[in-house]
Amino acid sequence: MTRRRASRFRSPAVPRSLIYPGRLRRHPIATVALLVLLGLAVLDRGFAWFGRSDDYSRYHNRSYRVVNVVDGDTFDVDIGDGRFPTTRIRLWGVDTPEVAGSRDGEMYYGPQASAFARDMLTDKAVRVVLSPTKTRGKYGRLLAYVYIEPGGRCVNERLLETGHAYADWRFDHPRKREFEAIEDRARRQAVGLWSEVTPERFPPWRRRMEGASDDGVK
Repeated sequence: MTRRRASRFRSPAVPRSLIYPGRLRRHPIATVALLVLLGLAVLDRGFAWFGRSDDYSRYHNRSYRVVNVVDGDTFDVDIGDGRFPTTRIRLWGVDTPEVAGSRDGEMYYGPQASAFARDMLTDKAVRVVLSPTKTRGKYGRLLAYVYIEPGGRCVNERLLETGHAYADWRFDHPRKREFEAIEDRARRQAVGLWSEVTPERFPPWRRRMEGASDDGVK
């Protein structure tokens, strides 16, 4: 009697197909691979949340040494970033023409801009200044205003003043209007790329926005 009453109140078994669907049972290797990918995604998201949420306190107003110049607006400094031995910095608010090997291919004045940045930055100590509201771009690079030490000359400004970079209109940042004004002066003075550049030689984003600007829609 006791056994019979106990079986009456036993919870119904959950069908195996709901716990481990037949499609997954038929492809165990694919299932394991999927679970691994999901785990890596969770870890990566966790790293982005926990590892990078303290960028401002970690990097802001601190000095590092430049160990590698990628191109005119991107370089690496000697502090680890998560699993990477260095931190990649993207100069905020400016865009230099691309060099050979980049996604969009070499652009007009790209080699000159890259060489100018390399001469200015290689093995130099730089101070990194961040905004507390946005510290990373979509590719995970640190967005920064950078100052060469000692003396504190702003690299972002210098690239604009000498005509080695465009003011980047695509994204808002604290010094956007100021950088646009610096570019405007360089453009009027025809320095650097502004001496011979034509709209056909602009980066794709700039061609689109220059066209919008002509229509008063910038």
